[in-house]
Amino acid sequence: MSVELRRNGMHLSGTPLSLDAKRKSPLCFVSHGHSDHIARHESTIATAATLRFMAHRLGPVREPREVPFRQPFELGPLVLELLPAGHILGSAQLRVTRPDGRRIVYTGDLNVAPSLTAEATEVAECDTLVIESTFGHPRYRFPPRPEVLGQVEAWLRMQLERGAVPVLLGYPLGKSQEAMKHLAGRGFPLVAHSSIYEVAQLYAELGVPIENLRCYDGKVEPGEVLFFPPHHARGGALAPLWPRATAVLTGWAVDRGAVRRYGADVAFPLSDHADFPGLVGYAKSTGAREVLTCHGFAEELAQALRDAGMDARPLGGKPQQLGLF
Repeated sequence: MSVELRRNGMHLSGTPLSLDAKRKSPLCFVSHGHSDHIARHESTIATAATLRFMAHRLGPVREPREVPFRQPFELGPLVLELLPAGHILGSAQLRVTRPDGRRIVYTGDLNVAPSLTAEATEVAECDTLVIESTFGHPRYRFPPRPEVLGQVEAWLRMQLERGAVPVLLGYPLGKSQEAMKHLAGRGFPLVAHSSIYEVAQLYAELGVPIENLRCYDGKVEPGEVLFFPPHHARGGALAPLWPRATAVLTGWAVDRGAVRRYGADVAFPLSDHADFPGLVGYAKSTGAREVLTCHGFAEELAQALRDAGMDARPLGGKPQQLGLF
């Protein structure tokens, strides 16, 4: 048995199971609810939170199979188990164990930093690790999350003191809720674009409430902090708010030009992905004998892991079959 890399994503050969397939599949494990990882599959394996986020974006999920963390289940002769990935609420890694005990882990999107809104990452021990490499280049090293959030908080207070409307740009699912949870706990009154507010309501229903939050109605009251999706911030949507100051929350803040790219005044490196040291450290902690890197800086991460003495190579290029089982 092997894992195949196809145009529609990864597939567990000899089974109907796909992993985060981008188009409709007979059976798919969906690691989390971000739009680039979901599709209208015939049947979906995911956590309860991921299924809720999928339904919110795509409508009713056909044949959902809700799987709790750490509860093994069978797929033919294989035993599958979901473990927290720390990326967003409900995000999961998949561990597959074959009858002879060999284990492969697919991380999906991974974050190893402590989170206020996502389940804490668990190290998934395995023989073969398939790990994401979004920030797999050595230049991506993020400050500790509390430090970044403290910088955001200080910037907000500065803007409020000078009478500007502070606007934070963040992805509607995950990162915005993480920042809002922190700021609400610091006493900031929050207002959010409907796409962010609706997801926050889902978070509350799933046991992660965010206090002192209302939905944006075109007005921001003095002292409030506005959350807005980056893709909605262009085209004059924020023009009525003046004076204003805009900050983007993204791991790409490490790159020169991030401020210009997002049309912001400042960028803070708040990410729901692991940075380069986090990825390397996680790969080592699994005890994997073989590591396959995928998405983003796959070659750079694989090289770093080889330099650390691990058997690592990138996935990519043409569809291929990999002898993992």
